[in-house]
Amino acid sequence: MQRRRFLGLTAAGAATAALAPALTACGSSGPGGSKHLKLVAADYGDKKDNSSKKYWDSLARDYESKNKGIKIDVEVYSWTEVDKKVADMVAAGKAPDIAQIGAYADFAAAGKLYPADQLLSIPTQADFISSIAAAGEVHRVQYGLPFVASTRLLFFNKKLFAKAGVTKAPESWDELQAAAIKLKAAGVKIPYGLPLGPEEAPAETMMWMLAGGGGYTDKNGAYTIDSAENVKAFEWVRDELVGKDLVGPNDPGRTNRQDVFDAFGAGDVGMLNGHPTLIQQAKAKGLDFDMTPLPGIKGKARSTMGVADWMMAFKQNNNRDSIGPFLDFVYSRDNVLSFTGQYNLLPVTTAASGAMHDDRAHGELWPFLDQLQDASFYPADKVSWAKVSVAIKEKIGAVVRKGGDPASVLSEIQRLADATENADG
Repeated sequence: MQRRRFLGLTAAGAATAALAPALTACGSSGPGGSKHLKLVAADYGDKKDNSSKKYWDSLARDYESKNKGIKIDVEVYSWTEVDKKVADMVAAGKAPDIAQIGAYADFAAAGKLYPADQLLSIPTQADFISSIAAAGEVHRVQYGLPFVASTRLLFFNKKLFAKAGVTKAPESWDELQAAAIKLKAAGVKIPYGLPLGPEEAPAETMMWMLAGGGGYTDKNGAYTIDSAENVKAFEWVRDELVGKDLVGPNDPGRTNRQDVFDAFGAGDVGMLNGHPTLIQQAKAKGLDFDMTPLPGIKGKARSTMGVADWMMAFKQNNNRDSIGPFLDFVYSRDNVLSFTGQYNLLPVTTAASGAMHDDRAHGELWPFLDQLQDASFYPADKVSWAKVSVAIKEKIGAVVRKGGDPASVLSEIQRLADATENADG
């Protein structure tokens, strides 16, 4: 599948990617003096028929028909390659005018991006949901324009719950464990799906941290990866879920998000943390499922995880005056709804969110949408986050294995985060 699993940070440090040997120029003037803008975007589709290329091509042609002299050249790549494609272009001095990818902070820190207030009209900039817009800031200046978003809920298989005699969705970790024990006793292969493999380990990690009262950073933005709350959370997961054989036969540290999603669709998983695209996948399999807020250490988690993908505009070709009006068009209510509705994602603007909430056709997304304003996001504003994310993918699985030492592993990641942050600072 090309669809991203969903919206976890994939860039491993875009500014450090290898150079591409030969790339076409961007933002040039075309025949008759027409202005060409180059847009590079990620593909949210899982097959050719629903590729994001269709959306962007249609949007570009619509904009061109209303703005003579502007030509939008569109390139769309899978999530496995789009971040590196853009990094290669930038490193080779061939930056696109606009990129819609997974990370912006390293480009912003290098002075390569326009700030939002130099691009967008005041109404467009003010329409972003504030919690998401804040995640696009570096030193309190917004460079990352959120494009689409996601929050997380606990999904559970209603048929398996009934078979196991679980009568209510769990609200606390003790209730989650009790449900998992009953599911195991009823013969469910994977009572709780725990994907701590490299595909999206930072997401599952963050959800457990938040549910335990911790997180990646404090309110001032300083890393708190090895906090007492985070250590306690993973000691609980190690001892009370993995240690009691409640996560299935496979090593969680080698289990990817899509592996668990596929198993859920096959009816082998009792419950798991999921994002909106799991709705489509589960319905396609005819699964009878429901969703509930993430359980926390003593009750419902105080915060869920929010994730955003980013739009950004590069300075290299000096096309600010052309880029800004196009982005205003991209973020118009109807265009935002068109994209998010197609891929079951959450809009990042107040106008589109309100419209989605007023439309019963999007009712399944309302529980995710309700959490968006107060969700906690990856520290994507930190240039260091790309390297920290890679370290989490490589190391976090070890904390839940037999004999695993959460305090030691989290402290190792914390030291790397601090060192990287200090070097970047």
